[in-house]
This record gives sequence, C-alpha cells and structure tokens, in this order.
Amino acid sequence: MCRPSASSQSVFQKTPGRRSNFVLESYAELKKVEWPGQAQVIQGTVVVLIACLVVGVYLYVNDIVWKHVVSKVFLGQ
Repeated sequence: MCRPSASSQSVFQKTPGRRSNFVLESYAELKKVEWPGQAQVIQGTVVVLIACLVVGVYLYVNDIVWKHVVSKVFLGQ
C-alpha cells in the first residue's frame, strides 16, 4: 500500500492554521471591497429585469414564427 511522504504529512498537519489564515485574509479582502450603493443595486436589478423581458419576448415570438413554419412547410397543414 502507498504511504504518504513526510512532506505531505506536514501539509496535513498545518491545515488548521492555513484554514484560519485563509479566513482572516478573506475577511481582510472583503473589507477592502467597495460595495455598491442602493441606487446602483436598483439600477442593476432594473437592467437585468428589462434584459430578461426582452429575451423572453424574443424567444416567444421566435417560437410562434417557427411553429407556423414547421406546421406549413414540414407538415403541410
């Protein structure tokens, strides 16, 4: 059976300290982030909703058109 080398064992032994260091560094980086204000969040939400509406209407119209094309051309109805 394959045994882990001494160097890999030392990595596993250092894991708890590395995890806490990662959490502390992540928290420090999150404190540096410039979070958007309420107006930016609302504006971004409106943009996404309008984009979803436009894509939804486009897909709906495209579906209706292709339904008629398939029924007339391929099915002969």
